[in-house]
Amino acid sequence: MLSSFVSSVYAQPLAKVPRIGFLSGVSQPAISARTEAFSQGLRDLGYIEGKNIIIEWRYADGKFERLNALAAELVRLKTDIIVSAAPIVTRPLKEATKTIPIIMAFDDDPIGNGFVASLARPGGNITGLSNLSPEISGKQIEILKETLPKLERVAVLGSSNRPGNAQSVKEIELAAAVFRVKLLYVDVQNFADIEPAFRTVGRGRADSAIVLGGPVINSRRNQVANLAVKNHLPTISPRGEFVEAGGLMTYGSNVNELFRRAATYVDKILKGAKPGDLPVKQPTKFELVINLKTAKQIGLTIPPNVLARADKVIK
Repeated sequence: MLSSFVSSVYAQPLAKVPRIGFLSGVSQPAISARTEAFSQGLRDLGYIEGKNIIIEWRYADGKFERLNALAAELVRLKTDIIVSAAPIVTRPLKEATKTIPIIMAFDDDPIGNGFVASLARPGGNITGLSNLSPEISGKQIEILKETLPKLERVAVLGSSNRPGNAQSVKEIELAAAVFRVKLLYVDVQNFADIEPAFRTVGRGRADSAIVLGGPVINSRRNQVANLAVKNHLPTISPRGEFVEAGGLMTYGSNVNELFRRAATYVDKILKGAKPGDLPVKQPTKFELVINLKTAKQIGLTIPPNVLARADKVIK
């Protein structure tokens, strides 16, 4: 009797442990705060890595030509879901699979990039979070104008081939026209472009700079922040990590929070939801962070009315 019971127990198939792929274009240290936020989001939902969920972490380490191969590798591993850490990653994933659900941890323009049909009804196998918000660019110009009342020319540093930056530039142009500010575009396509970019900004006599996000700048944000300080250039960026690296200000969505929320999509899909039926969510909170240490280094006094608006001040 006992032997038959034991046999029947061992005959039961083991529950399948979900296998989640995670793909980043940059190195693990460059987005460690984001990956920890994602992991924490999973833990909050009861998923423990190595116990009831497996995560296949893959990083291109800034070698973006590796993304297609890494995407294909995650598909071959038969992952149940793949999380995209950035817009530059979502495209090779989209090309690699039409069936495995893909979760965008964030994307600047998921409709414009052709990843989803609409925010409300994405369709296909891609959904997730968007940090697209037209008012961000306008607020950045407004904050710069309040910080530097004599502001006349703003440099815009970013990669022209980065998905989403084109939309950001359009919004910056609209805001610049309202505040009567001239723009200087400086394209940063690869790591070797960073130092020459600041020489271009200097020759162009820019009063400040908007530093757009992207794998190149994000990977070298410490270098970008240090060059800005060296050139006494006030900067603002939509990425929170930039101010922590020594940039002057950031205004935008909390990207770490978006990565934490990406875990809720993993949970819903594992429980049977179809990615095409899950709406793409947009940020609900925007933060202004000011680095007073950097302000002192470049000899800038932040006006009291700007400081009063800050959600966080780094001293």
